[in-house]
Amino acid sequence: MGQAASLPCRNGGTYVMELWYRKFINECPSGLITLHEFRRHFCNGTVGDESSEYAEQIFRTLDNNGDGIVDFREYVTAISMLIEGSPEEKLKWSFKLYDKDKDGAITRSEMLEIMKAVYKMSLAASLTKVNPLTAEECTSRIFLRLDRDKNAVISLEEFIEGALDDKWIREMLECDPNTVKVERPLRNQSPA
Repeated sequence: MGQAASLPCRNGGTYVMELWYRKFINECPSGLITLHEFRRHFCNGTVGDESSEYAEQIFRTLDNNGDGIVDFREYVTAISMLIEGSPEEKLKWSFKLYDKDKDGAITRSEMLEIMKAVYKMSLAASLTKVNPLTAEECTSRIFLRLDRDKNAVISLEEFIEGALDDKWIREMLECDPNTVKVERPLRNQSPA
């Protein structure tokens, strides 16, 4: 990967892509990042081991071809979409994050597992205001509103339609682009 990739970008053209490329190459000189490296960058840049589970699921969602490595194109495509994509595109990406076994449906246990990881990381980092609901209560509320056919799973269609119709659910389910940054910790930070 010797040159910046020229991927389309709605705001700022290839200039933005070149900046992302330089940052990615600075942090990942090989142009590739493994789960171990991503977890190290992600966890050291957030709240240490508290974010490890969430980091792993984000990595698996970024790794479109399932080869265990995220390259610049996979990374920047996701970042670009999370920043500039339509609400439907963002929700499709978030659906993949929650659908851990990639079977096209989200079970209550899949949702709860990701919710617990997000809660653990968010509380440890004080990333969000304290939510009065637990991960279990959020999962139940989301399932109550989204599982329209009451078959105990949420389909992509239910996920997108339900989230678009409910601001609280959309905010709970959309992935924040800041959570997929690859950054080295500051040198004066002590390891978690």
